[in-house]
Amino acid sequence: MRLNRLLLYDLPSLALIFFLLASFILSACSMEKAFLYFPEKNLLATPEDIGLSFEDLTLTTEDGVRIHGWYVPFDGSRKTLLWFHGNAGNIGNRVDLLSRLHRNLKINILIIDYRGYGKSEGEISEEGTRRDARAAYDYLMGRPDVDPRKVLVFGRSLGAAVAVDLATEIEFGGLILEAPFASVKAMAKESFPWFPSRLLKIQYDNLSKIRKVHLPLLILHGDRDAVVPYRQGQSVFEAANEPKRFYTITNAGHNDSYIIGGQAYYQAMMQFIEEIE
Repeated sequence: MRLNRLLLYDLPSLALIFFLLASFILSACSMEKAFLYFPEKNLLATPEDIGLSFEDLTLTTEDGVRIHGWYVPFDGSRKTLLWFHGNAGNIGNRVDLLSRLHRNLKINILIIDYRGYGKSEGEISEEGTRRDARAAYDYLMGRPDVDPRKVLVFGRSLGAAVAVDLATEIEFGGLILEAPFASVKAMAKESFPWFPSRLLKIQYDNLSKIRKVHLPLLILHGDRDAVVPYRQGQSVFEAANEPKRFYTITNAGHNDSYIIGGQAYYQAMMQFIEEIE
């Protein structure tokens, strides 16, 4: 009798738990964009605020979306860095690092906002970032002051995935990745081990795509990165083809790497760029 009562009262409760869990999982899958992308529309700063000359650009992607970017030339340089930023904010949040890269690497820089970020139109998506990256690269190929053989692509965090994807389609001078994750599914397993990550639609599968890339590669990763674990960057490096180099930014987290890394951070990039030349 006690057993019957136990089953009578426990089974509905158990069913409710499973129902709520299933509802949460379905809701999380339908809202996965909200867990991955954190765009902001307002630009907090521009290169003009720190005294950098720049060209304010509007580029049109192959599907007709207008995206915004900045081209910051370095006088006399034929080398160009195409930069894809992370998943939060917009290019206005990158002005400080933009200035430091420009000064230390002595290189032209093109940085864009993905669709839905900053002044860019449209709605962010994995396919959208691929189209945005291609539009940025095609723009550079149309500039007479850009040497196609000396274009390097730099991606941080989410931008690393955008850069890797572009590298599977196009050959350019070299690929620089900072804090690359193995894939969205791998990141989901890190944060929510119980979550059925196979249900996720957004992939950004760097681990499989990097095997298709045959370009000089530099990966930088902070060994105290609490957002993208250091071991994920290592796994991407291990899967990559030669020639490749891994640079550990000692004591650096995810967002302070270029500050903690100091001059050695830029020197690692510069040496890589010079060796390609």
